[in-house]
Amino acid sequence: MVVLLGVLRLVPFTPVMEGANLRSELAVFKRGRLWLAYGATALGWAPALAVVTYIAPMLTGVTGFSDGAVPIVLVLFGVGMVIGTPIAGRLADRALMPAVYGVLAAVTASSLVLLFAVHSKIAAVAMFIVFGAAVAAVIPPVQAKVMATAEGAPNLASASNISAFNIGNALGPFLGGMTISAGLGYTSPIWVAALLGAGALVFALLCGLADTRHHTRAAARPSGAQKV
Repeated sequence: MVVLLGVLRLVPFTPVMEGANLRSELAVFKRGRLWLAYGATALGWAPALAVVTYIAPMLTGVTGFSDGAVPIVLVLFGVGMVIGTPIAGRLADRALMPAVYGVLAAVTASSLVLLFAVHSKIAAVAMFIVFGAAVAAVIPPVQAKVMATAEGAPNLASASNISAFNIGNALGPFLGGMTISAGLGYTSPIWVAALLGAGALVFALLCGLADTRHHTRAAARPSGAQKV
């Protein structure tokens, strides 16, 4: 109810776009740039679940915390998420693609630092807050990127981005669990998180390059038509 009231009060009303229909909504999936944005979403969010799913054995078996400390660290991880989300939203409003690149780079970098910090109690707590902020910061810019890429028919494309997040929900824990089962230890999901973040950054960079080519071609069409 609190969220509903906040949405009603703060989110501006947007009228339904003229000419919007199912055919135009489906046609947007022909854009390769959109699928690259979905890839950045799935791989960019997967690190959060790759690490958090196995945070208890990490903290107790590697860092040396007691079982009772795990919920406290999880709360602090959530505090980091609360901090990261609005900051990323403001950055995305100012410069969308730099924000996308920045948050995905932050996920990768914070994962690598966490890999070493997890062996120290104080450093682990600090880095779990930072890591929480980084992974939560992924959400606003990648969602905004999908909507921008699906310009003209954003409704179905935006809704489908939730499926990309859910793929990340499954992929992160799955890969993290495979590394633990392979005997690589409880810190191995952090490696998975770093590699997933790097993969997401590659998808985002490819999407940015595709955007540049798309806009270049679009700008060249009028001049070409005039020459003809």
